[in-house]
Amino acid sequence: MSDIEGLLPSAERLAKLRDSLQGCVDTIQEILNYMNQHVGVAVKEETFNILTFDKQEGAKIGEYEVAYKEKNLGEKWFHAFNILRKDNATINHRYHGEGYVYSYWLYGENKIYRQKLKQGAQ
Repeated sequence: MSDIEGLLPSAERLAKLRDSLQGCVDTIQEILNYMNQHVGVAVKEETFNILTFDKQEGAKIGEYEVAYKEKNLGEKWFHAFNILRKDNATINHRYHGEGYVYSYWLYGENKIYRQKLKQGAQ
C-alpha cells in the first residue's frame, strides 16, 4: 500500500458524503422552486384596484385607504385578501410589484389596506 492510499477515505465514507451533498442539492432546489412561485412575481395591480377603498388618515402613516369586506364583492375581495395573506403582507412587509402605484397589507379582520408608494419605491 502506498502512502497516498492511507490518506484516501473509504468507499463507505465517500458514499455518505455523496448522500449528504445530494440532500443539500435537493434542499436548495426546493428553496429555488418556492422562490420562483412566491417571490418577486406580483399579480397585476388591477386585482386590488377593482375593490372599493375608503380614504383614511392616521397620525403616524398619513393618508391611506381601506377596503372593507362588506363593501366589496366577496369573490373579488377574497381573491385580493388571499394573495396578501399568502405573502404575509403586513404594514412592515407590504405587498407591491413593479409599476404599482400602491402598496397593500392586512391588519385586523375583514380589511385590506393600501397606501400610495413614495416616488422611487415602485
